[in-house]
Amino acid sequence: MRTVLMVAEKPSLAQSIAKILSRGNMSSRKGLNGACSVHEYTGSFLGQSAHFKMTSVCGHVMTLDFIGKYNSWDKVDPAELFSKAPTEKKEANPKLTMVKFLQVEGRGCDCIVLWLDCDKEGENICFEVLDAVLPVMSKPRGTERTIYRAKFSSITDTDICNAMNHLGEPNRNEALSVDARQELDLRIGCAFTRFQTKYFQGKYGNLDSSLISFGPCQTPTLGFCVERHDKIQSFKPETYWVLQAKVNPEKENSLTLDWDRVRVFDREVAQMFLNITKVAKEAKVESVSKKEKVKQRPLALNTVEMLRVASAALGMGPQHAMQIAERLYTQGYISYPRTETTHYPENFDLKGCLRQQANNPYWAETVKALLSEGINRPRKGHDAGDHPPITPMRAATEAELGGDGWRLYEYITRHFIATVSADCKYLQTTISFSIGPERFTCVGKVVISPGFTEIMPWHSIPLEESLPHCEKGDLFPIGEIKLLEKQTSPPDYLTEAELITLMEKHGIGTDASIPVHINNICQRNYVTVESGRRLKPTNLGIVLVHGYYKIDAELVLPTIRSAVEKQLNLIALGKANYHQVLEHTLDIFKRKFHYFVDSIAGMDELMEVSFSPLAATGKPLSRCGKCHRFMKYIQAKPSRLHCSHCDDTYSLPQNGTIKLYKELRCPLDDFELVLWSSGSRGKSYPLCPYCYNHPPFRDMKKGMGCNECTHPTCQHSLSMLGIGQCVECENGVLVLDSTSGPKWKMACNKCNVIVHFFENAHKVRVSPETCDLCEAALVDVDFNKAKSPLPGDETQHSGCVFCDPVFQDLVELKHAAMRHPMHRGGQGKRQGRGRGKGRRPGGRLNPKKPKDKMAALAAYFV
Repeated sequence: MRTVLMVAEKPSLAQSIAKILSRGNMSSRKGLNGACSVHEYTGSFLGQSAHFKMTSVCGHVMTLDFIGKYNSWDKVDPAELFSKAPTEKKEANPKLTMVKFLQVEGRGCDCIVLWLDCDKEGENICFEVLDAVLPVMSKPRGTERTIYRAKFSSITDTDICNAMNHLGEPNRNEALSVDARQELDLRIGCAFTRFQTKYFQGKYGNLDSSLISFGPCQTPTLGFCVERHDKIQSFKPETYWVLQAKVNPEKENSLTLDWDRVRVFDREVAQMFLNITKVAKEAKVESVSKKEKVKQRPLALNTVEMLRVASAALGMGPQHAMQIAERLYTQGYISYPRTETTHYPENFDLKGCLRQQANNPYWAETVKALLSEGINRPRKGHDAGDHPPITPMRAATEAELGGDGWRLYEYITRHFIATVSADCKYLQTTISFSIGPERFTCVGKVVISPGFTEIMPWHSIPLEESLPHCEKGDLFPIGEIKLLEKQTSPPDYLTEAELITLMEKHGIGTDASIPVHINNICQRNYVTVESGRRLKPTNLGIVLVHGYYKIDAELVLPTIRSAVEKQLNLIALGKANYHQVLEHTLDIFKRKFHYFVDSIAGMDELMEVSFSPLAATGKPLSRCGKCHRFMKYIQAKPSRLHCSHCDDTYSLPQNGTIKLYKELRCPLDDFELVLWSSGSRGKSYPLCPYCYNHPPFRDMKKGMGCNECTHPTCQHSLSMLGIGQCVECENGVLVLDSTSGPKWKMACNKCNVIVHFFENAHKVRVSPETCDLCEAALVDVDFNKAKSPLPGDETQHSGCVFCDPVFQDLVELKHAAMRHPMHRGGQGKRQGRGRGKGRRPGGRLNPKKPKDKMAALAAYFV
């Protein structure tokens, strides 16, 4: 019997697909990484009996990054990132140990079927999975085929079974186009981002952004928003005049007429027209025309249109809408939500999808009428050759989906029903009048057949007053004729929907990445989302775009990125060479980068006008160890200390509060220590600003506080306050927080584990002695007599936090309430540390983890 490994993109997808293929007759177990399950069943594969193992990944298995020193912002010139800096594929989420998990499940398997999402990113993940699994699979016999690719667009029995019966191969070219995009974005984005972040954060204190980022797609996206802002700012209103006439066809009702000239910008000319029309007492009907018109039903729904409507009509940001759509897809409610296609294939079962909706109370009548009278073939749209349009695949209720999930599903369903409904037909009547020598018009519409507007009422023809029955030559008394003075108004800020339209038009990003780019410019504080989901650029966003225009407009204009996207698409189609496209594009941007660096003074001139220099920002906090003057604490992102006398800036841990630490000084450099805290329920630790930025010992790295410092005698160091190895992570040490009394705690210096102990103790001190059982440092505890929980009314006790039975009920394990999981300062990516053996006084190694430590503390998990 052959063993077939099958891999989907998400755990929920794997379960749904396995349930369909096994007809519910499967067994399930957790994989070794805890995040992915394995579903097993027996069946037939290509005419032979087979044992199937269905599992999944969690998105990308690998990510591209620079190696070693090239991740350090301080050691490498950003210009080297374009060509010299080597890259490598690393696990996207090391904690998931996805490669090891796939190898364990794939070992000895005969075949693999890839059920990854059917887009370019999915093809790329296919080859990431193959790279992990192929070395451990059974060797094929001769030319026997072992790799298969399933192509599907929805999680329905029909689609999944059809995909299993028509297996293909993964597309190497599409995977390569994703590799090219990843490498271009990494090298170009990192080079520009590192340079401009270090340059401007070293000069200005109130930029209020932790990263001054640049992205080949992100920056043109911001450019669209600033371009609209500039039009608003440069707009000068003009006064114009409109001639308004009202006639009275009936005694009670009046009819407002529109002037055929629309408006004039000269007051005297407008007054002249008013004077010559006021002479007339009646308006004469010059012509009456009636024409039947059609309002077309919508094209089938693609991703970009769904995101536009979600933002404009449902008030959902693009990224949020995409997350909801993906959830609806994985649960089987809708088809694949990433598609550029607006045309249904000829063999698509439209009636089958429609029948699913026949019992929903919101649209049951419309659906039943369509099924009985016959559906209309959807309009011919664009076939991008990827996936069918977004379609509801099974019925749902508001109670099932709730909130935003239901609102998006309801729109998708109404849109689908509208595509197979009739067009809306209406009769438009146009009456042309003359008042003196001037012509006026009145238009009325009457619905003949509502068609699709019954299911999409927001598209319906607005109800208007019916026009009077009249014929050419009829005369109507003029009720009023007057001159209205008005002003031209500026355009409004771009809505997300308008921005999505511009990005699609200019080829910036893909249907999958557009929400990410919009979210990035919001997260970087380049734009703010105002009411109506309008995007208003901040000072920082405006200055950056103006600076790019001043130095090199192509950095912000959509033209160059659009050209790159076309080249990437050619790679996907097998019409362009991966290496040549990569080399050519990087060469262009490398030249642009050097010119940008040489011309940065042009952008700096704009920055000077909008932002304050470091010396004029912040408030005095702690003393510099070099000049002994006060350094200023700059709270705006990224928070840092600046000594204006020495002109030095020191980065600090982010996403917490900083305050002076008892005016104590570092024994190495005489800088005053500061205390970082993530809040009362989180962790805190002191740090020396100089040591934090310039590690004093070889076993320390930039961004380490006193709780990781290996100084042998400093009273704040790991050597003096470290108690024992962390109960959860492998590399961390639990360190006493000497500022936490009377609610004492020790916190891991690597992860967010906190151990609360000895509440209301008068004093807690780390002893130089160690535990005989686990080698953790002993702790000396001194309680007030009135509040002592120690047996026999004792007030003092010395023992091991983990092993001493007296302390057993006084210890409680929690997880810190962090404001953000990455709370460390510094601008480069941090690498995982090995088992560094910091020494306590006397040459003692950091305490070992006792075998029963997890069990001893498990009962106190919160």
